[in-house]
Amino acid sequence: MTTTILRTDWADPDAEALRSAQRAELDTRYGADTEPGTKPSADDIAIFLVARDASGAAVGCGALRLLGRGEAEIKRMFVTQSARGTGVSTAILRALEDEARGLGLHTLKLETGPAQPDAVRFYEREGYRPIAKFGYYVDSAGSLCFARSLL
Repeated sequence: MTTTILRTDWADPDAEALRSAQRAELDTRYGADTEPGTKPSADDIAIFLVARDASGAAVGCGALRLLGRGEAEIKRMFVTQSARGTGVSTAILRALEDEARGLGLHTLKLETGPAQPDAVRFYEREGYRPIAKFGYYVDSAGSLCFARSLL
């Protein structure tokens, strides 16, 4: 699949649609919105990327929330059902890592959960390793946290 990944405004209609689709999928998997902490917003997301297929349709997204000390958290990583298995998720992840390096960051962290074994397999395959819970997730029984050094 030919994919183009570009920085996109948080409020872009395609970005909003992708985030809504992600939220709906997670609510179905977990039975409710169980995300700990402050929800990402235009105020705290440093970079938001949207992936588009050859026809220009938005098929995935991902974001970076700065954590300080050279670290950021991957947020709102999502690929539409029709684009799964085509390499879009890996392309978005690599683009986020490149953006992070461009910001001088050395570590990316993320949180997922037990109802997302596909996400866990994906991140582990891409070099992310389990870490202690961080930030909003420290007291979250359903959180699984991972990180990767960009150095």
